[in-house]
Amino acid sequence: MISWNDFKKVDLRIGTIKEVSDFPEARKPAYKLIVDFGEEIGLKKSSAQITERYSKEDLVGQQVIAVVNFPPKQIGPFMSECLVTGFYDNDSVVLAVPEQKVPNGAKLC
Repeated sequence: MISWNDFKKVDLRIGTIKEVSDFPEARKPAYKLIVDFGEEIGLKKSSAQITERYSKEDLVGQQVIAVVNFPPKQIGPFMSECLVTGFYDNDSVVLAVPEQKVPNGAKLC
């Protein structure tokens, strides 16, 4: 069990995917994403292993829920700055997304 204060430490925000590119250097198939989290946070980069279910074209404009307060993580030649969230289903990831559009940077509560 975690406390409410533990949960509050995880900064989960909504952002809109602005750019998607291939990430051929990744060990597992992945995309490089640039996600817009609004004025307060700005643009952040992420690597996401979501190539089985999503095309690059489908992802641009998609809102996603991401952890924005992890320290940057080096993934091969790429520096990931946030963690886009999702659920595993048969070894592929289904993105965690809002039911309705919300402003970029809105905090999950």
